[in-house]
Amino acid sequence: MHPLLFELHFGSLSIPFHTYGLMIAIGFILGVVTVRRLARSSGLDPDQCADLAFWLLLLGFVGSRALFVLTRFSYFLENPMDVFKVWEGGLVFFGGLISSTGFAIWYFRKHKLNPWKMVDLLSPGLVIAHAFGRLGCLSAGCCYGKPTGAPWGIRLESELVDFSLRGIPLHPTQLYEFVSLMILFAGLIWVFRTKRIDGQVGLTYFMVYPIIRSVIEVFRGDAIRGFVVEGLLSTSQFISALVFLAALMVLRFRLKILESKR
Repeated sequence: MHPLLFELHFGSLSIPFHTYGLMIAIGFILGVVTVRRLARSSGLDPDQCADLAFWLLLLGFVGSRALFVLTRFSYFLENPMDVFKVWEGGLVFFGGLISSTGFAIWYFRKHKLNPWKMVDLLSPGLVIAHAFGRLGCLSAGCCYGKPTGAPWGIRLESELVDFSLRGIPLHPTQLYEFVSLMILFAGLIWVFRTKRIDGQVGLTYFMVYPIIRSVIEVFRGDAIRGFVVEGLLSTSQFISALVFLAALMVLRFRLKILESKR
């Protein structure tokens, strides 16, 4: 874990550059670039699509932070300025997904865009941005795993880690998710190039990511993420199950429509 990348000193002034912020920035840039390239290959306006991706990622970032703050509300109530210390880690993915969805719907309607085409276009960009965000989590020490005896266990000393788990080998759940998301990214690009119907890429994402998240939740050790059934079903697993079932039903429905037209 390397939370502080380097510092610049100007006399008595010190400007820190945090690894977390760098990973978020890299993911942000790669997400927008991915959307631009897919838009160009689809005959859509790359500038308009990149602008949309920019705002969705920005709103997603804000929503992710807001939900994290809610999970530690008593702490941030006593330390309100810490809300803005995003370089120390602390984002909840589903919060970002919720905050950006409403804006996306409004944008599609205002600009009369096909929502299924746009979701297909945006999903790979979201995934690669999310992947690098998880590397940021690793650097900051959040979203950590349970204790493990595996040789690849990592030791974290971050204040975001429960005191009883600091300095002992933990599952590198951040790396598990990074690798899984990069595989998903490659898979979505393939689906984008071979899809049978508009919406297939986005719906594939909304089916596969919940599975990835639910499996990784088994290895997570940060109890702050919350549980619907204590110790058995986390909040993220519960949300993932709902998202997976909804996406599966919609995909089956759209495929049936396609078959009926033949």
